[in-house]
Amino acid sequence: MMADMSEPDDLLTTTEAGDILGVSGKTVSRYADLGTLSVIVLPSGHRRFRRSDIDALLAGTATGPVSGGAS
Repeated sequence: MMADMSEPDDLLTTTEAGDILGVSGKTVSRYADLGTLSVIVLPSGHRRFRRSDIDALLAGTATGPVSGGAS
């Protein structure tokens, strides 16, 4: 795995995001549902997360909405 070669715009799966954050994939999904973490939903329905958003959440500088809304 080449985690140190990642770019800020890399898209991560729920599992990959969870591994970086130290939480389960289900928790990452909850973060997305609550608006704590920005999510990109692919046409297939799978979720992807920007590496830069994960890094911002880790640093405590995430700027996403704090309440879940209909998207």
